[in-house]
Amino acid sequence: MALSLNNLKPAKGSTHKKKRVGRGPGSGLGKTAGRGHKGQKSRSGYSSRPGFEGGQMPLQRRLPKRGFTNIFKKQWVEISLAKIESNFDAGADVTPEILHERGLIKKAKHDLVILGNGDVSKALNISAHRFTKTAKDKIEKAGGSATEIKKAVAAAA
Repeated sequence: MALSLNNLKPAKGSTHKKKRVGRGPGSGLGKTAGRGHKGQKSRSGYSSRPGFEGGQMPLQRRLPKRGFTNIFKKQWVEISLAKIESNFDAGADVTPEILHERGLIKKAKHDLVILGNGDVSKALNISAHRFTKTAKDKIEKAGGSATEIKKAVAAAA
């Protein structure tokens, strides 16, 4: 039998009837509708908070606090030379904005660092906030340029 739109159906055993609760004793889910007797979980409107352990002191609060998170930590978006090499033609200008447009990096919220993984055979003009030593050497050896972007520092009043 040929497969066509009029004889399509799901695989045997892959579909199930919807569970209809509270529809009489014959269904096996009548009266309390599978919720048991009394208690918070039997009431309508019940929803549990993530991490809630029924009033017991939650694990998150039982464990001691350790360490420190620096909210001013410098974060970098990394990209390898191999990725740039495969996505750009010779003589192309490569900037964080262009990399973002092509989907190679996420939004340029953090500074961009170019890593020296892979080889460069084309002359590319790459602008980034930082280059590793090997990346800079490989770009310049291929006849390209590696320009560091300097962030403007706000003047203290």
